[in-house]
Amino acid sequence: MEKLSNWKRSHTCGELRKEHAETEVTLMGWVDSWRDHGGVFFVDLRDRYGKTQIVFNPGTGPGLPGAFGRAGEIYQKAKDLRSEYVIAVRGKVALRPAGMINKNLATGEIEIMAQELKILNPAKPAPFEISDRIEAAEELRLKYRYLDLRRPDMQRNLLIRHRLYKTTRDYLDRHGFVDIETPILMRSTPEGARDYLVPSRLYKGSFYALPQSPQMYKQILMVAGMDRYFQIVRCFRDEDTRADRQPEFTQIDLEMSFVDQNDVMAMVEGLVAEMMQNILDKKISLPLPRFTYVEAMSRFGSDKPDLRFGLEIRNVTAFAEQSEFKIFVETAKSGKAVQALALPGGAKYSRKQIDDLTQVATNFGAKGLVAIKVAESGWEGGTAKFFAGGLIGKINTALNAKAGDLLLFVADEEEKAQQVLGALRLRLAQEEKLIAENSYNLLWVVDFPLLEFDPEEKRWMARHHPFTSPKDEDIPLMDTAPEKVRAKAYDLVLNGTEIAGGSIRIHQRELQKKMFQLLGISDAEAENKFGFLMEAFEYGAPPHGGIAFGFDRLVMLFAGRKSIREVIAFPKTNSALSLMDGAPSPVDERQLRELGIKLA
Repeated sequence: MEKLSNWKRSHTCGELRKEHAETEVTLMGWVDSWRDHGGVFFVDLRDRYGKTQIVFNPGTGPGLPGAFGRAGEIYQKAKDLRSEYVIAVRGKVALRPAGMINKNLATGEIEIMAQELKILNPAKPAPFEISDRIEAAEELRLKYRYLDLRRPDMQRNLLIRHRLYKTTRDYLDRHGFVDIETPILMRSTPEGARDYLVPSRLYKGSFYALPQSPQMYKQILMVAGMDRYFQIVRCFRDEDTRADRQPEFTQIDLEMSFVDQNDVMAMVEGLVAEMMQNILDKKISLPLPRFTYVEAMSRFGSDKPDLRFGLEIRNVTAFAEQSEFKIFVETAKSGKAVQALALPGGAKYSRKQIDDLTQVATNFGAKGLVAIKVAESGWEGGTAKFFAGGLIGKINTALNAKAGDLLLFVADEEEKAQQVLGALRLRLAQEEKLIAENSYNLLWVVDFPLLEFDPEEKRWMARHHPFTSPKDEDIPLMDTAPEKVRAKAYDLVLNGTEIAGGSIRIHQRELQKKMFQLLGISDAEAENKFGFLMEAFEYGAPPHGGIAFGFDRLVMLFAGRKSIREVIAFPKTNSALSLMDGAPSPVDERQLRELGIKLA
């Protein structure tokens, strides 16, 4: 290994162009690839900015020292180079011959004629190819994450993440938001996901918790008069992971005082428009469309609908109960619903394909799936005989169905039937390739139910969180019909994925107390867990509200990836392991004694 001495990098490996011809330069980076052409040795030198071709000539040409001179020594030294060696090269920029220009490379019109070479660090053979054509298993990539992150594709993902950070900070700063850090070590207030606990050495038997979000702290900042707060913040939840969830994750968190939900939504729309313009070079039309929760569920079977394609769901209960099909008639009479959608051209589906769709429906909790093919002469299928001709026409009209389509029906509790067809809708859109690539569809979903009933715990749960305010006109229903209470809550959806969720918060102690009571939280428990926030409300808390973006999920969508692990520098596996550094790991017995902990 050689020392840099007084060498300084003059340019990056993605910077040089034909106008730099004849310039003396010094480049440093990693050997991306090498080629021995039997007399001339080529190296593609790589850094995060790009690649540049380096030429090592043995010096046998006119006007050059002989093969045993200085050029020959450098040539022989270069032949020892292998992939991922770290090197420094001095040389002169030369134009490539016309037939040798690489149009796929930003630096493809030039090459560097090497005059000096330093090998700064050799490298062992990598366990996988450092390229975007990678076929290595994810576990191997995560174990050698420092190599995986050398790949241009991964570096592009992290640069998109950086640009989203910068866009967010610049936009919110221009709009008067103050970046304020909130504690990482806080009191455990389990409500929702499981907390990560941190034992205290000074107060044995007591624990801090890592925050699931800064929710209460940002509300306290509004009570403190900060008016507009934001933070790009780490959050922690000890729960099962999946493609778009990690034990630790990042939020764009913001809160505003003296606002209603329209103010928050307008502020967020401006931020998202700037993100789309800066990162994707796409202009979006504002204001974004809004759907109530009821409308989103009834038309798309999801509270985060993907509107890049059609396949809308319709409630056909009124028609179904006029049929002679026993299941539909009994469903309608019991107060449940028959929901349906039409797949254009789906009549070509085979029996096996329909069986596969039925399996998807049952996997999502349906008791079954009724499939009917639409022909010019009417309906085809065993169920068709239970429907009179006039009724068939009415259902076809309701579903906008025509000959060659496939009709899918689910009979169940209304929301269950909607959810099942919503899942089928997504499956069909993927299989039929109905989703246009590089399309982006943004929308709001509003007027969520404030509560949802947990049949296992036999109590009401907050649909968002317990600090979400009910709509003013629905507050009386909290005592008489809690299932009908709507929240001042709003979710931002991009391409069928929720990227942000927020609400106007409760800012008065009595209303917050009523909310806790609905959730089965006693006065004593509320005081123990949330007393500092409740007390703060008594010292002049302003009306306030905010929102939090799932930042990793946002980057994933902007980068066109399927998993947030692709856009996080050092993610955990699906089983919450860090394969590179071996976390979590056992700790020394002495550390446990200091904490007053004995393992069972």
